[in-house]
Amino acid sequence: MTVVAITTDLMDGSKIRSGIDGVRVVRPGADLSDASIVIVDLRVPGMLDVAIATGAHVIAYGSHVDGATLDAAAVAGAQTMPRSVFFRRLSEGTLVDRDD
Repeated sequence: MTVVAITTDLMDGSKIRSGIDGVRVVRPGADLSDASIVIVDLRVPGMLDVAIATGAHVIAYGSHVDGATLDAAAVAGAQTMPRSVFFRRLSEGTLVDRDD
């Protein structure tokens, strides 16, 4: 399983690296063709569509006060969650099931 995370936030990238062994944290424009899971920071414009187009499982996180963006991501086919839930699950090790 190849997990790729798209974010431009250095702190988010650091937390994601700490929470998922072998994750590749990338900036917009990176090659996602080998990803089986793509994590998307919804603050990065246009990346949700790019992630969905890969056919990979997409996990998208964003602000809890921006319900419209979270809802739109869910309608597009992503598994969505507020930032707080995303990072809590990441720290608990329950974000990505490595037994797929």
